[in-house]
Amino acid sequence: MAKALIGRWGKNLGMRFPTDIAKAIGLELGEEVEIDTRDGDIVIHRPDARTRASAQNAADEIIRERRKYSLGKMTIRGLIGRDSH
Repeated sequence: MAKALIGRWGKNLGMRFPTDIAKAIGLELGEEVEIDTRDGDIVIHRPDARTRASAQNAADEIIRERRKYSLGKMTIRGLIGRDSH
């Protein structure tokens, strides 16, 4: 478990993310996060992480269900090409 020290940043308190934690989750300099409390703990959310998780879940569902539906002989590329003309 990584540890972090709380320090002063102007009139606020601040925390530095350990490099291994930031790298593990792909956290980037300047990225905005949401901070909340739950049962006395600090909870940090990446706003778009939920969007990515939803997109990943949707992609997983599409992959699981793909054999149930057919485009006949049409391909996705063919549909895209047809829509662009």
